[in-house]
Amino acid sequence: MNQTIHRLATLAAVVAFCVIVLGAWVRLSNAGLGCPDWPGCYGQLTWPDASHEIASANEAFPERPYEADKAWREMVHRYLAGTLVLLVLAITWKTWRSPAPGTAFKRLTAFLVVLIIFQALLGMWTVTLKLKPIIVMAHLLGGLTTFSLLLWLSFSSRGGAQAGPDRRSRKLRALIITSLAVLSLQIALGGWTSANYAALACPDVPTCGGQWWPDTNFGEGFVLWREVGVNYEGGILDGPSRAAIHLSHRIGAVITLLLLLLTASRAIRIPQLRANGQLLILLVLTQFTLGILNVALHLPLANAVAHNACAALLLATVLALLNKSTRQRSY
Repeated sequence: MNQTIHRLATLAAVVAFCVIVLGAWVRLSNAGLGCPDWPGCYGQLTWPDASHEIASANEAFPERPYEADKAWREMVHRYLAGTLVLLVLAITWKTWRSPAPGTAFKRLTAFLVVLIIFQALLGMWTVTLKLKPIIVMAHLLGGLTTFSLLLWLSFSSRGGAQAGPDRRSRKLRALIITSLAVLSLQIALGGWTSANYAALACPDVPTCGGQWWPDTNFGEGFVLWREVGVNYEGGILDGPSRAAIHLSHRIGAVITLLLLLLTASRAIRIPQLRANGQLLILLVLTQFTLGILNVALHLPLANAVAHNACAALLLATVLALLNKSTRQRSY
């Protein structure tokens, strides 16, 4: 039974990764409001295609004229997210109907069901609250949390004999947990940067508008809750507020880079963790380079989406290190 759960969890983790990447593509291509209603699109299960359907859509939503290239992207993302919901429900059903999996599995899958339902609500609020930044960021973090928990379930349900972590691996665990916390905070900062359209608030690198420290407004830039009813598409913050967000993300990137390189350098000295440590070095250097290119090339879509995908892969790699450095328990 654990092998079935392992396969389903692995498949669901892959789908969750695809949902995250596709969601980044939708957001960065300004298609987040490609369908102004939820769960349908202009009142349809798919998206308007025929001329009379498009005419009806424009009549029903005059404030949001129909754009086919944005609508189909948004709906494909929703359908893939719906597939993930079904997979999580299947994993939970498999876990709870069998006496084989332990309590830890059952608690984890039960939490996943609650999380995936809340994530669906965040997807709805992203549309109905018109890209409210705190909701957009929470939706990203919810997706990454779902991905992380599915990965952990996949790691923990692997069959066969598995060697427990040695003493050096266990000693590295505190540093790995610290790295995971800092990486998560940096990803949240990235989500806040994107949700507030601050990715190009500093159009040059390493300076910001030709200055090492331009005019900034951190108080306004980090107001988490703003009024309801405002259309946040394109952002509403002024230049100094966006610069404050952007600079925070840059500083966080340097701190994260150094910490992850330290963690990786320690991990590659341990045979059990060497491959993951080497992968972590490759990914963190790639991610840092992608971040620089986002600014230098003025946020090309493919590069920006790759930056989001690499963040998810970094998270997966640090989680794999944590799993290997954790004492094995009987599930």
